[in-house]
Formats: sequence, structure tokens, C-alpha cells
Amino acid sequence: AMATSPLPSSGVALVKRRPSYSKELEMKSTLRELLVYIVFLADLCILSFGMVSTDMYYLNRVMAHLFLETSSSEADGVTFRSISSIADFWKFAEGPLLDGLYWDKWYNNVTLTMQKNSSHIYYENLLLGVAQVRQLKVRNGTCSIYPYFQTLLKDCYREYRYRAEDRSAFGLKNGSEWKYLSVSSLSPWYWGYVGLYSNGGFIFTLPKSKRDSMEKLVFLRQNSWLTRGTRVVFIDFSMYNANVNLFCIIRLVVEFPATGGALTSSQIYSVKLLRYVTYYDYFLASCEVTFCLFVIAFIIHEVIKIAKLKRDYFRSAWNWLNILLVVISIIAIAFNIYRTVEVSLLMEELLSNSSVYPDFYFLASWQVHYNNMIAVNVFFAWIKIFKYLSFNKTMTQLSSTLSRCAKDIIGFAIMFFIIFFAYAQLGYLVFGSQVDEFSTFQNCIFTQFRIVLGDFNFATVEEANSILGPIYFITFVFSVFFVLLNMFLAIINDTYSEVKADFAVIPSQEFAISDFLRQVSTHFHNHLLSSNVVQSLLAGPSATQAPSRGGTGSSSRHVGAAVVTALPSRPNPGLPPRPGPARERPERWGPRRDTYEQRQRRTQRVSLGAGTAGKSTTRNKNMTIKVKVLLL
Repeated sequence: AMATSPLPSSGVALVKRRPSYSKELEMKSTLRELLVYIVFLADLCILSFGMVSTDMYYLNRVMAHLFLETSSSEADGVTFRSISSIADFWKFAEGPLLDGLYWDKWYNNVTLTMQKNSSHIYYENLLLGVAQVRQLKVRNGTCSIYPYFQTLLKDCYREYRYRAEDRSAFGLKNGSEWKYLSVSSLSPWYWGYVGLYSNGGFIFTLPKSKRDSMEKLVFLRQNSWLTRGTRVVFIDFSMYNANVNLFCIIRLVVEFPATGGALTSSQIYSVKLLRYVTYYDYFLASCEVTFCLFVIAFIIHEVIKIAKLKRDYFRSAWNWLNILLVVISIIAIAFNIYRTVEVSLLMEELLSNSSVYPDFYFLASWQVHYNNMIAVNVFFAWIKIFKYLSFNKTMTQLSSTLSRCAKDIIGFAIMFFIIFFAYAQLGYLVFGSQVDEFSTFQNCIFTQFRIVLGDFNFATVEEANSILGPIYFITFVFSVFFVLLNMFLAIINDTYSEVKADFAVIPSQEFAISDFLRQVSTHFHNHLLSSNVVQSLLAGPSATQAPSRGGTGSSSRHVGAAVVTALPSRPNPGLPPRPGPARERPERWGPRRDTYEQRQRRTQRVSLGAGTAGKSTTRNKNMTIKVKVLLL
């Protein structure tokens, strides 16, 4: 029987090369996808960071200092944040509020005549329209009084609820400040410390001048505009700074809970509602259009992948991240379109009458929603970079570690949060009525995270309960910080050691992008040397300069002979030897790696062949050095 002939060497090489070739194709596709994604990420970052500036922070800080920290001229010095009663509210309204809203004099008490009946806060920020003051009340008798106290107490006002809201006229009953107005505003309801408040209420606006505003506030205070049923007061106004093209919308809120006293909060939004003014703004507009095109392309790409992979598509976490990015991008685009349309429709209407309050709070809230969605989108877009870094060996080890220990982490996390929430309930029940950090259950959760980080005032819990306070603190730190958190680290460290050992025994089959780029650069470098340097050497001086007067290009022939002698090509054994002078043909073919003496002899032959060409030029010396480097 005839023996089966072995595969030719070229066939064996082809079979061995197929896995590497498929990995190379996969790597090229991944690298192409990475380059496209980098362009998308750069476009997203440009349009995201182009919406914000440091001017927004400075404007917010200036307004916060003016309206929240400036005290009245009285001896007690009431500020907005120090309001604790209805009397303090009137002191603030008649003092720091009016002083901040109306800037009718220069710093040397010279009256400003070029104001066009408008106030310029800090001489740079135009007050849009007038300020609005609104209150919400609850009805009397909305809570039940225990029989023992019915003879002592006749009135009872519960905390604010929409169903318990008092909409009946009161006081003088002859104006909007005494009659309930159901405002059909598009602004969202306000979520305060102790309630969720609607948009209606008893409303009045401040006049254009400071003196008239003072008279109106004094009149309302003397006629008891604020009563026991008052649960919240809103002060809203807006301004525009043309220097930086920013709108500043301010809402000051004073809540009067059923327990008595007052709680203050504020919202200051510096937003850019007029987006397209400068050339840079139009550049950002082009980035927004490019972003929309990228989102459309991603949607088509993901739909095609779902059609091909069907259920297998949803088994990859990266595919879920792609879906999340597409959904968030669509929501952000919808927010931006809606905000832009509303600004174009409402801007002229809001600024048409300078004697009424323009509700820019609605537009500012939508701008803030859009900024938040874009910020979340940028976060997840950067997280997706790990998808392409996973082809690296280090990132592959990290992803393998997290995937292996995921079940152990989840199982242990259940036990961790059971103990964690048990301590949170203990802290809320024991210290909730005395310590601000434990006043609500969510505050307890955040406080315990602060304890883990070492940011906690132990004296407050010790003062609240001298026995249970130290016991709670010591046992929580020992069980959670010293035991449970270190267990998480132990699980991750143990899994990482296993993964690292596995990679040392069985190398990963993943093809790293860095390896691929290194191969490409090496191949390009070798190709450059072989195509440019060697060809220029073979061409000789005759390619760049004319032959000498006494010769006919002998220098070129000698240099060519020297290079051929120094860099021979292995002949085909099936062909006859190439004709030529005996001195130019080596006597025998040695191994692939020559000895040091053989390389030295070849270098000497190259130098001798180049030296017999006539005058030695600078190009001949450089050529000899290059050939020597190639031989070594």
C-alpha cells in the first residue's frame, strides 16, 4: 500500500495560521468599532461640557450669599437661613429680600437714572418682571383632638395635605392675596422637608419700586396675611445676565410645620436657555446633530444584532449596557427638543409684560432634567470603554475575577445588608427623636455609611443615650467594618489569586489590542526598512548624484556588489547558480545565524568594495554603517 504523502509545508503553515488569522480579523473589527466609539464619545463630551461653565457656579454663589446669608439691619440680624418663626419671616422680607431685589442706587448713594424702571441686581443682573410671593394653607379642624383637651383647645391644623388645603377667602377678601388662585402652571410640584406642595395658593406680586414693595409688605403683615394655617411660603423671581448669557431662577421656601417653627430651603438654577448665540454655540449645535446621527446608527446596529442573535443577544451584559445608553440618549434628545420648543414659544410671552411675574421655573426645571440625563449618559458611555479594554490581559483578569466571585459577593451581600438595615432600624428607633443624623430612616442609612468611612460624631449618640449609644457604635464598627467589609475583600482577593494562577498555567486565548498594535507597528517598521533603506542602498550614489568625470559609474557597480555580497538571498536548489564573478559569490551557505567572525569578514568586504569606487563621499560612509547595522 502506498503511504499517505504528508501535507506540504505551505499547507501546514496555512492550517497553523488560521486561528491567528481569525483573531486578527476579530481584532481589526474591534479596533474599527473602538475608533468609531471614540469619535462618538468625544462628540458627547463636547456637547455635554459645552452646556456648563464656571460662570454658573459663580452666579449661584453670588446669589446665595446675597439672599441666603445677608442679615437684616436690626440687632438680631435675621438671615434667610436663620428664620425660625413668622415674625422672622417678615423681618427678612422687609429687609434683606427688598435690599437684594432693588438696586436703585450706586455705591456712593447716587440714584441710578438709566435703569428703565428695572432693577439690576449687583448692577449686572436684570430682574425679569417682578417677584412673586405665594402661600399654601390648611383648614382648621383637619385633625382630631383627644377628649381630655377639647375644653382647652378649639383649633387644630394638621400638616399639609392636598385634600386638607384651605381654598376659602380670608382676611380682607378683596384681592388675589386674600383669594385662592388655582394656577394652571406647568411647573412641577415642590417637594419640601415635610410635604409635597401644589402650584396654587394665595398669591401677590411685589411692585416695581422698593418703596411700594415695602408698603405692601407692611400692609400684609399688619393684616395678618400669614396665619396658623399657613404651611409654606414661596418667593420666586428670575434674572438675566447678558454678560454671560445666563438666566438665574431663584425660589426661596419657608415651611411652617404643624409642630411650629420654620424650615428654610432654596433652589437656585443658573441655566443657559438661549442656546445658540455665538459661533461656538453653533458648533455645539452641530455636535448635537452628530450625536443624534450616532444614536440612530446605534439603534439600527442593535436591531440588526437582535435579529441575528435573538435570545442570545440578551445574555451579554455589554448588550444591556448598549440598550441602556440608547434609551438614555433618546430621553435626553426628547428633553432637549421639548425644552427648545418651549423656550421659543414662551420666551416672548414671558417678557412681554414687565409688571407680572414670568414663570421661568418651568423652563429651568426642564433644562436641569436635560443636563442630568446627559450627565448620566456620559457616565455610562465612559463605562463602556471597559468593553474594549477587556481584550487586554490585565482587564481580562479583572473581568474574570468579578465574574467568578459574583455569586459569592451577591450571597454575602444579602447577609451584609440584613445586618446593616438591622442597625439602621435600631439607630432610628433609639436616636431618631434627638439626633439629626438619625431623624429619618434614610438619614440612618447614610449616617452608617459615614461611620464606615470614619466621618461621624460619636458625642451626639452618647448624649442621646449614654447606654445604648456606645453599645450601638462599638458593635456596629466591629461587626460591619472589621468583619463584614473585610470578608468582601477576602472573597475578591482569593478569586483574583485563582484567576492569576490559571492565567499563568493556561494563557488566555484573548488577543490583546496592545499586542495587535505592537505587531502592526513592527510590521510597518520592517516594511519601511526593507522598502526604503535597502532599496536606496542598492540604487547607490548614481541615483542621487552624477558619476565622476573620470569614471562611468564604477562606484555604483562596486557598491552594488558589496551589498549583494553582504546580503545574499538563499538560492532555489532547483535552479542553476546565478552567473557572476567568483569573488561576488559565497563559497558555501552557512546557518541562518552567522558567527561573529563571519559578520566581521562580511563587513570588511563591504568596506573594501565601497572603498575602490574612487573618492569616498559622506553617502558612502553612511551606507556602510547602515549595511553593518542590517547585518548585525
